[in-house]
Amino acid sequence: MWGVQSHADDSLDLRLGAGDSIHISVFRNVDLGLDTRVSERGTISYPLIGTIQVGGLTTSEAEARIAKGLKDGGFVQEPQVNVVLVTVRANLVSVLGQVGKPGLYPLDPTNLHLSEVLAIAGGVGPTGGDRVILKGMRNGQAFRKEIDIASIFIDGKIEDDIIVNGRDEIYVPLAPLFYIYGEVQKPGSGIILRDMTVIQALAQGGGLTPRGTERNIQLHRRNAKGEMEKLNPAMTDRVLPNDVLYVHESLF
Repeated sequence: MWGVQSHADDSLDLRLGAGDSIHISVFRNVDLGLDTRVSERGTISYPLIGTIQVGGLTTSEAEARIAKGLKDGGFVQEPQVNVVLVTVRANLVSVLGQVGKPGLYPLDPTNLHLSEVLAIAGGVGPTGGDRVILKGMRNGQAFRKEIDIASIFIDGKIEDDIIVNGRDEIYVPLAPLFYIYGEVQKPGSGIILRDMTVIQALAQGGGLTPRGTERNIQLHRRNAKGEMEKLNPAMTDRVLPNDVLYVHESLF
C-alpha cells in the first residue's frame, strides 16, 4: 500500500479533523517532513503535492494518500510516510448544561456511548432533565437528536445510547418546570418528575394549607396555538412543562 508503514492496530487510529496538529515524515526524505494543522476545511498544504484532503481520514489513510501523491507525481519512488497526531482537537466532545462538570472531554478510548460520556462529565445534575440533545456531523450531514436518557435504562432502549463522535456537542437542558400557587405550603416552581400527576405536584408543593381544597383546582396551560387555557384537572392527570396550578381556598 504505497510503502506505508503498517500499524499494530488500525482500529485504534483516530480520524483527523479541523484543528488537529500532525507531524508528517517520509523515510530517507528529511526535507519532506512537515508539522502542520488541519484546516477548517479538513485540508493541509504539503510540499510538492499541494493541498490534500485529510479530514475524516485515519492516520493510516492519510499516510496512504500522501504516499500516493508523492509516487504519482514522480517525487519519491517508494515513499514510506508516517503521520503522527500531535494535538487532538477533532477527538474532543463538548458537554454543556446541567451536568456535574461541563467542559471539553477527549474521546479516549474511542467508541464511547452517550451514557459513558455523561458519566465522565459528572452525570446529569439535580436540575437536569431526562432528555439530552446531541448534535454533530454524521456522513457529512448535520446531525441533531433529542434522546431520553432515562428510557435507555428504564425501558431498555439501548439503541438510543449511541456512539459519540469527535466534535459532537452534548447539551443537558434544565428539567421542565411547573408552577403552583394559592393555598399550598410551598408556592413557587418545581421540577416535573417523570410521569408526574397533579396530586404529586401538590405534594411537591408541600401539600395544602388548612384553608386549601382539592376541589376546583385550576390548571393554566398553553394550547397548540400558544393561547392560555384554564382547565379543571383530575388528580391523576399528567403535569406538563410550564403548567401553572392554582389551589383555591375552601369556602367551608
